[in-house]
Amino acid sequence: MRRRSLLAATAALPALARPALAQDANRVLRFVPEGNLNNPDPVWTTTTVARNHALLIWDMLYGLDDTYTPRPQMVEAQEVSDDRLTWRFRLREGLVFHDGIPVRGVDCIASIQRWGRRRPLGQTLLSLTEAMTAPDDRSFAIRLKRPFGLMLDALANQVFVMPERIARTDAFTQITEYVGSGPYRFEREQWISGSQAIYTRNEHYRPREEAPSFLAGGKQAHFDRVEWRIMPDSATAVSALGNNEVDWVQQPQADLLPLMRRNRQIRVAVNDRIGVIGMVALNHTQPPFNNQALRQALLPALDQKDFVTAALGAEPELFRTPAGIFTPGMPMANDEALEVLTGPRDLARARRMVAESGYANERVMLMAPTDYPATMAIAQVANDLFRRLGLNVEFAAMDWGTLVQRRSSKEPVERGGWSAFCTTYEGLTVADPATHIPLRGNGPAAWFGWPVSPRLEALREQWLDAADRPTQLAIARQMQRIAFEEVPYLPTGQHFNPTAYRTSVQDIVPASFPIFWNARKV
Repeated sequence: MRRRSLLAATAALPALARPALAQDANRVLRFVPEGNLNNPDPVWTTTTVARNHALLIWDMLYGLDDTYTPRPQMVEAQEVSDDRLTWRFRLREGLVFHDGIPVRGVDCIASIQRWGRRRPLGQTLLSLTEAMTAPDDRSFAIRLKRPFGLMLDALANQVFVMPERIARTDAFTQITEYVGSGPYRFEREQWISGSQAIYTRNEHYRPREEAPSFLAGGKQAHFDRVEWRIMPDSATAVSALGNNEVDWVQQPQADLLPLMRRNRQIRVAVNDRIGVIGMVALNHTQPPFNNQALRQALLPALDQKDFVTAALGAEPELFRTPAGIFTPGMPMANDEALEVLTGPRDLARARRMVAESGYANERVMLMAPTDYPATMAIAQVANDLFRRLGLNVEFAAMDWGTLVQRRSSKEPVERGGWSAFCTTYEGLTVADPATHIPLRGNGPAAWFGWPVSPRLEALREQWLDAADRPTQLAIARQMQRIAFEEVPYLPTGQHFNPTAYRTSVQDIVPASFPIFWNARKV
């Protein structure tokens, strides 16, 4: 081809290609998640990044709307017998897994059973269940031993429906297939831990014909492709957002917010109305925190303001103290025994209590995630607190994926175990005893740290059976008092996480975590 012909051909290309390229760009969402997707099984792990991933590819039987009321998602109709012992559920027509196989009642049963082994409400549901049956492919039924008023709340508690062959995987073993029936497919072969995760639109997904409302309603997928780009360094992610290299940064570091607010192409939003609760998990199975007296000794010196300020800096609208055992602002929050956190801080008294506890200078392995800046800040404050109390602390910095793997170990520190780690738990999860995983006292089946508390377990059962809200609140007050006596974990304050995205991204469903349906680019 002669040079003139080549130039003419090249000049003609933009007029043809630009509209298609612009359309393609608007159909791709480039997203920076809060951390690396190291463990994509939302049952095996309780990490929020795995839950966010799961919302893309698995649909749910029920979802909470923006008033936190369960609403049907995969379910078309439900009925309950007069004695409230038998619940029958009918699935929507046309539900199909990504591999083309229709969703059946047996898939729902297997998914409920696997989920139920790892979640507090699920454990309760399974303990009350006499039988689960699937009379036909589009139906399933649950027969109870006694009435369970929180049935729909349980089924709305992130029960991700998987094909039966996958859901039959033991709940304590990670799955290796990621097949769902949700609005997006997980491109397993393109997943590179520490680098990227890719999702493509499920063209066979049939959303409900309703407006989206938190985790309920119609889930319209407006992107052909959602790209998760892992950027552990928040400054790098914010720079990429400013340069239009990414569209959305889930959780920018607080001290970078003023910089982003000066860019007219970036919107900084706080869509989080409930927040997350910072906490220090303590290993109750190994010295030194198997010693209740030592755990109690930490409280007089713990200042929640130190933790939230370190995590969120000069952004007071992003945190709240005090935060007790239940999420502030939610119905079960109360002030019972809260003076252990709100009274004058007394380091000298705490040090005396440490000495009186019999602490014998055992090593304290404190794990801290390098790729979660706010959580790392919490861990640094905890490290300083432990040292000022005279504990023999080893500060172990590692990426979150490694921390998640290690926290499952019940071995002593010298054999790969741990003593404490810092994290945050979503406020909706820890708002009441039904779903409050860190408050469980059921030993080997409890959250990491595995506390044993017959008193908390008995009160939880009473709360589940309570007839009205005042009775529930009275029980929640008792539970908070006991929690500050037994100290299953240390609450460090309430955070409201900001998010940031290009102004071209619109119609994001408000939530404390990223929701990808309904969002679009213009």
